[in-house]
Amino acid sequence: MSRELNRRIFLGSTAAATLSISNLSTWSTSSALAGLQPVADDQLRPAVDAVSFRPEIEWLVRLIEDTPRDKLLEVIATRVKDGLDYQRLLAALCLAGIRNVQPRPSVGFKFHAVLVVNSAHLASLASAPQDRWLPIFWALDEFKKSQARDVEEGNWTMSSVDEGRLPSPENAITSFHEAMQQWDESKADVAAASVARSLGANQTLDLFAQFVARDFRSIGHKPIYLANSWRTLQTIGWRHAEPVLRSLAYAALNHSGEANPSESDLKPDQSWRYHETIVDSIGAGWSVGKVDDGATTELLTALRGEGPREVADLVVQQLNRGISPISIFDAIHTGAAELLLRQSGIVALHAATTSNAMRFLFDNVGDDRTRRLLILQAAAFLPQFREGMRERGRVSDVKIVERLNEPRQDSSEVTLETILAAIRRNTTGAAELTAQWLAQGNDPRLLLDATRRLIFFKGNDSHDYKFSSAVLEDYHLVSPNWRNHFLAGSTSQLRGSQESDNGLIARIVESLG
Repeated sequence: MSRELNRRIFLGSTAAATLSISNLSTWSTSSALAGLQPVADDQLRPAVDAVSFRPEIEWLVRLIEDTPRDKLLEVIATRVKDGLDYQRLLAALCLAGIRNVQPRPSVGFKFHAVLVVNSAHLASLASAPQDRWLPIFWALDEFKKSQARDVEEGNWTMSSVDEGRLPSPENAITSFHEAMQQWDESKADVAAASVARSLGANQTLDLFAQFVARDFRSIGHKPIYLANSWRTLQTIGWRHAEPVLRSLAYAALNHSGEANPSESDLKPDQSWRYHETIVDSIGAGWSVGKVDDGATTELLTALRGEGPREVADLVVQQLNRGISPISIFDAIHTGAAELLLRQSGIVALHAATTSNAMRFLFDNVGDDRTRRLLILQAAAFLPQFREGMRERGRVSDVKIVERLNEPRQDSSEVTLETILAAIRRNTTGAAELTAQWLAQGNDPRLLLDATRRLIFFKGNDSHDYKFSSAVLEDYHLVSPNWRNHFLAGSTSQLRGSQESDNGLIARIVESLG
């Protein structure tokens, strides 16, 4: 890896809201380890009964765990200057969260320190080389914040696996199915460990997908966790899968103190159970239909007012009419963006990030029946998000296509700087400006790159990374006729140039410099 880093700082001009780059000096590694305490042997050993990781990564996880928050970025920057590579740091960051942050009482809140790792990685992948450390260093600080909160809530730590109860490799799948169907946490824990030791990545994704997508608890964080963690493992290596899968199984079985769902008929479980009664009515050849904008409009209309069952029934009808799943997901993604215009806030945001995760699972799972269930559930989730929004206040009746196709009173040419200045200051205004700018034939990559970089400097919450990575990824999946509406509707929840810097960026740049 390079021993020098060309540092660039993002400067927002208040007058013109323009982006500019300032050249900073490079740094040297000649004194990289000056003043650091050596890593003692006891730092390489996990706490009693805590899960341990592979020797080559345990020391780095311990370093992240044990270094105080106000010193961690500087300590890790020193290691980077001395040759610590990106992949190993990403692995240690992920595993530190897995061992130290409990995915309870909900698979969210403090657990975003784990959920956001892949989102930060996606932001790094899409960034210029000189920016690629920025999201990961931000995520390091996010972990320390979550670690402190976990300590306040009881200091949970993942324990070592009970080797005496581990199912044999030939019984791993059966044991896992039984445990998840029974919502049995202790049985699922050892079964997940056996799965990690005996199955490959693709088979494991198929196995877990049906259990993280089956209920509407934690507003979509269960499928988000599977999609993000599985992708992270593709980068850091499947050799780290066992603790991740154990954490994932534990998260998937969260049911918020309710009665055992296997013995009850609770509302969060009802959509999936209904889908299991209709999924086999989807005919052969369902996955290779035709792209049809009329079908997308039909489903988008249903998503505005119909309930989960009615929406699922319509999806079955469309698939049996020969409509491509692409057109169905066009409605799902565009519908999620429309919810953002109807009520800005955390619920609509999760409609977008959950749709992103469900699309990823649908595109990557191999089992045909599971894929059919996933597309039904992805569609049925949106009416449930819509009702969740109603519990938080007024939900407007904005229709995304009609609203963004309306000519603006000010028909002058819109600039990128105008859009960036409007974001987070005028929700519908930013969307309308974006739609007009795109209609003028401007290159959307300019907006994608600018908003991505603004997250680095203005983002102050894990949702900034989760949402932006999901939107910027889904933009390329949505069909061309719907793509601009999707992006314009989503723009309002990104970060704008007129917001204050997050404060952490200066420290990150300084630590690397």
